[in-house]
Amino acid sequence: MGNTRDIKKRMKAVGNIKRITRTMQMIATSKFARAQQASIASRPYTESLFGLVAKLSAAGVGEENPLLNQVNPDAPELTLVISAERGLCGPYNGTILRTSLRHLRATPDTKLEVVGKKGATALRFNGYKDFKHLPAFGDKPAYEDVERLAADYIKRFANGEISAVRIVFMKYISAGKQTPTVLQLLPFSAPESTEQAEESGFNDIYEFSPDAESLLDFLLPAAVKAVLFQSFNDAIVSEHIARMVAMKAATDNAGKMGHALKRQFNRMRQAQITTELTEIISGAAALE
Repeated sequence: MGNTRDIKKRMKAVGNIKRITRTMQMIATSKFARAQQASIASRPYTESLFGLVAKLSAAGVGEENPLLNQVNPDAPELTLVISAERGLCGPYNGTILRTSLRHLRATPDTKLEVVGKKGATALRFNGYKDFKHLPAFGDKPAYEDVERLAADYIKRFANGEISAVRIVFMKYISAGKQTPTVLQLLPFSAPESTEQAEESGFNDIYEFSPDAESLLDFLLPAAVKAVLFQSFNDAIVSEHIARMVAMKAATDNAGKMGHALKRQFNRMRQAQITTELTEIISGAAALE
C-alpha cells in the first residue's frame, strides 16, 4: 500500500499545482486585456507626434536642436533594460537578458539602469554590479512616473553627461508576436519622409503657428516621453502574454501528469486487489 499512497499524494500535489496555474492563467489573461487596451490607446498619440516631427524635419527645422544631436560624443551612453518584476512568464526574462548582454558587450563603456527584479538579479549573476536599479512601475505605469524618468534623461543628455540613451525591451506587435528590441531614444531620430511624397513631384508647403522652431522645442521632449511610455506599455503587454502562455502550458502539463498518475494508480490498485484475491482463494483452498 505504500506505493499507492505515494501516488495519491503526488496526484493531490499535481491537482493543487493545476488549480494554481489555471488561476494564474486567468489573472494574466485579465491583465493582458487591460494592458493591451492601454498600449493600443497610446499608439495614435505617439504616431501623431512622430508625424509632426517628420513634417518639421522636412521643412528643414531643428538641425541645431540639442535632442537631435549629440552634445558630448565622448560621454558614455546609457542603457535602460525593462524586465519583469516577477517570474513564471516563460522565456520573457531570458530573451530580454540575452538581448541586453549582446548590446552591453558591444558597448562596454555604458551606464546601466534596470527596471524589474528579474533583470537586476540576472545581470548581477553575469558580473554587472555597478548599475542603478529603478523602482517598479507596476502593471499599469503612470504617465507621470515615466515622464519624470524621460525628463531626467533629456536633462542629462542636453547637459552632455551622456551621449545616447537606448532602451532594451520587448516590443509588442500582436498577441502572437513580440520582438526583443534595442531602441535609440536619444538623440531622437525623426521619421523620414515617405517615398510617396518624394515620387509625387512636388513638396507640401506648411505654415506653422507659432514658428516651427518653437513647435519643435515643445514637440521633441513630448515625443521622447511618449516613446518611453509606449516602450513600458509594450513591455508590460508582452510580459502578460508570456505569462499567460506559460501558465496555460503548465496547466495542460499538470492535467496530462494527473491522468498518467491516475492510470498508474488504477493499475497498481488492480494488481493489489488481484494479489489479495489470490491469497484469499489460496488460503481457502489450503483449509479444505
